[in-house]
Amino acid sequence: MTYLTVYTDGETPETLLETGDAEEIAAALKEIEVRLRHWEVIGDLATGADQETILDAYREEVARVVAEEGYTFVDVAQLHPDDSADWPKRAKAAREKFLNEHTHDDDEVRFFVGGSGIFYLHVGGKVHAVLCEPGDLLSVPANTTHWFDMGTSPDFTAIRFFHDDDGWIGAFTGDSIASRIPDFDTITARRAA
Repeated sequence: MTYLTVYTDGETPETLLETGDAEEIAAALKEIEVRLRHWEVIGDLATGADQETILDAYREEVARVVAEEGYTFVDVAQLHPDDSADWPKRAKAAREKFLNEHTHDDDEVRFFVGGSGIFYLHVGGKVHAVLCEPGDLLSVPANTTHWFDMGTSPDFTAIRFFHDDDGWIGAFTGDSIASRIPDFDTITARRAA
């Protein structure tokens, strides 16, 4: 289930809202022009299924979003724990790539097939931390300042939509705000308690 935490963006962030209520989440995100929709999750996809299998399973939903929004490139991003000796290094590198605040000239649209991650949306003096889980389709408008945290042990599969065939291109702000806001591991542990 989607979960939203809203913080102030000062040197010592304060929590303004914590909710799992779908209507509250939708209203808060609408204020910053972010859309959250939900798709039925296909439960028989194996963790680590290949891109073709995943896109085929969600063919109708993907086609609908492409037709509505004019996206030209769709792919699947996924990262799952494994037993390889280099897993900790790969997990850390993947996490660090997205942990710094940035923007894109394109929308950031993700559908979570499996696993979870938090999109931190820095808008209007607040940070909206949107915990996305299976079934969540988050649409963040182009040029929205944000970052993404997949936690210290990333485990997710997401379908990504782009208007540009080059895919993910970030313009980093250099702001250290991500270090001041509770991270994925902290938020998910607090929510589980």
